[in-house]
Amino acid sequence: MTATTLFYIIIGILSFSFLLERIIGHLNAKHYNDTLSEEIKDIYNDVEYKNTQNYKALNYKFSLLTSTFTFVTTLSFIIYNGFSYIDHIARQYSQNPIIIALIFFGIIALGNTLINIPFSYYSTFVIEERFGFNKTSKKTFVLDKIKGLIITAIAGGALLALVIWIYLTVQYFWIYAWGLITIVSLLINMFYSKLIVPLFNKQTALPQGNLRDGISKYTQSVGFEIDKIYVIDGSKRSTKANAYFSGFGSEKRVTLYDTLINNLNEEEVIAVLAHEVGHYKRRHIIYNIITSTLLTGLTLFLFALFVSNAVLSQALGVSKHSFHIGLIAFGILYTPFSEITGLIMNFISRAFEYQADNYAKNTYKATPLITALKKLSKNSMSNLTPHKAHVFLNYSHPTLLQRIKNLNKNT
Repeated sequence: MTATTLFYIIIGILSFSFLLERIIGHLNAKHYNDTLSEEIKDIYNDVEYKNTQNYKALNYKFSLLTSTFTFVTTLSFIIYNGFSYIDHIARQYSQNPIIIALIFFGIIALGNTLINIPFSYYSTFVIEERFGFNKTSKKTFVLDKIKGLIITAIAGGALLALVIWIYLTVQYFWIYAWGLITIVSLLINMFYSKLIVPLFNKQTALPQGNLRDGISKYTQSVGFEIDKIYVIDGSKRSTKANAYFSGFGSEKRVTLYDTLINNLNEEEVIAVLAHEVGHYKRRHIIYNIITSTLLTGLTLFLFALFVSNAVLSQALGVSKHSFHIGLIAFGILYTPFSEITGLIMNFISRAFEYQADNYAKNTYKATPLITALKKLSKNSMSNLTPHKAHVFLNYSHPTLLQRIKNLNKNT
């Protein structure tokens, strides 16, 4: 295959992905004003629902702007040899392929962050602010960006450097890189809440009281002993609520957003927790780790087949082939495959959500989980009437209506 042919394939993949996203987005937007089903029509009054529709419409228009800007920018960057220009800059500072790659990706990461700051700022301080979600101060906004860049530079840079070193040093590098990435992923999963979260949020142990007693009583009843229950100051940035498990073994912990505790009653919080316990009991976390590990291995294997081919670099307008340019080209070419695996993973994830809901219903109660889901949807102004194609392509969770219908079965 010639570089010219590969160039047009890359442009075609990017264009198809953009057009598909826009078509699905348009279909989804046409359903914003649909009449709510009987099961969920009590979530909003007429004024609140109209406000929610305005929120969805504004976000859709904004996403149309940002995605179009990203598409045009990316296409222009490829067509006008932007990667060659940055590669040339990086090579002026070193001849070491690892250093060159770090400088190359550092420039791209910094440029991407700077370009996206105005969009992120508008989303946070205009859209989210207008609808009462934003609690982020400008100082926190800036610090989050800086911290994100530093963490990416240190952790991402170190991992990239090791992978390139492996590529330059050993045969069948993908096997060793796979092992390295797997270990790093497991460590992140285990220690994320202890090492990363504190850089952005404050976590405190859930104090003794009725809620903690209720949680302890429930977890003991299902044989799920856990003493690490934390509250995170999610209200520092947004009014939206969440809860999640992280880690495993002795590092297993539950994290509840303070907004979740403030917006739900005790039974509803326990019901949400029961859902999360369901994921753990049904081994969904282990399954996801294994699946993501296997997918990573397959991706690295495919990457190893192509990374040394100079045509990848030539297709992006770079005359001197390198690992980092090959990585960029492969990332784009891999998009169709990742979309397919993403569809499969979303389908499985939606099935897992039903299983976790059923677990909460069978070991606790269905009603408080239903009312909790309704409150959380209202709190985040989530889309209650998404198009089926949008759900199929993008949703890792069933819709609220689907979950309620499932929870109401045999109750």
